[in-house]
Amino acid sequence: MKNLTLAIILVILFIPFQLSANWYQHTFNTMGTRAHVEFWLDEKSATTSHSQKLISEVIAEMNRLDQSMSPYIKSSELSLLNREAGHRAVPVSKELISLLATAHDISVMSEGAFDITYASIGYQYNYRDKIRPEQSAIANALASINYQAVTLDERNNTVKFTNSDVKIDLGGIAKGYAIKRCISILRTAGVKFALMSAGGDTALLGDRNGRPWLVGIKHPRAEEKNAVHIPLNDEAISTSGDYERYFIEDGKRYHHIINPKTGDSARKVVSVSVIGKDTTVVDALSTTLFVKGLKEGMNIINKLAEYEAIIIDNEQRLHFSEGLQQ
Repeated sequence: MKNLTLAIILVILFIPFQLSANWYQHTFNTMGTRAHVEFWLDEKSATTSHSQKLISEVIAEMNRLDQSMSPYIKSSELSLLNREAGHRAVPVSKELISLLATAHDISVMSEGAFDITYASIGYQYNYRDKIRPEQSAIANALASINYQAVTLDERNNTVKFTNSDVKIDLGGIAKGYAIKRCISILRTAGVKFALMSAGGDTALLGDRNGRPWLVGIKHPRAEEKNAVHIPLNDEAISTSGDYERYFIEDGKRYHHIINPKTGDSARKVVSVSVIGKDTTVVDALSTTLFVKGLKEGMNIINKLAEYEAIIIDNEQRLHFSEGLQQ
């Protein structure tokens, strides 16, 4: 959901802690955005060859998932679904159907505010060239924007759409899942302190070797400023904002976070950040709350004990969920 500008800017506390030679980092492009990995190795493991091996594994995992879940790669599983699932039950990997099942569960919980079938109209928006679909096209597509139009057979690992006009996009959940997988790779390798980010999604493994990671949430209307900073350890955070892929026409902002109920950009708030342990879920929840808006979004997050949120409304005022207020 993001361009090369990170929706979340990570700021490190340097005083009194200093960056040691045991920290390794790498920034690269993947999944249509900028990704960054940073981790600490103990004295026994702190070698260039070992760090490069871990970095290579992280890059390979991100690229593997991009090859499977990108709607822009013709050979991906997701592209195959968009071409064929409206006509027949299409076999997919257990990994993909599991992620689709997670997306379905969040759609049910949010009463359709999170809906991967938004792509049934979303593909007609071109933010770079400032192109949006006509209202008649949106009206025709609304019947196909319905998460219940995606039938999952988890026993046989197949997916079918109710009609050929249905399309799906995992832009609101796939990066969170990919980051979760990369953190798992680092954890399995014995890494205790790490950061992995892509676009507006970030996961933190442990702390920063004795100090918290200080996460700055970008100001939605000031390019070089942060709206707030939060110290986090061993958690994930995802930010959805209306400022990364957008254009303005006749004073109206058209951006990539589509309200499934209208087929148009959601405009009740300008930024939503969700914090929690599961990177996949926080990714989807930030989109969900953005579509729901301030009141309904906070009602949802305050019922989820393991998650918190920061919402910036249209007047650029900050609102914190109950757990963060305490």
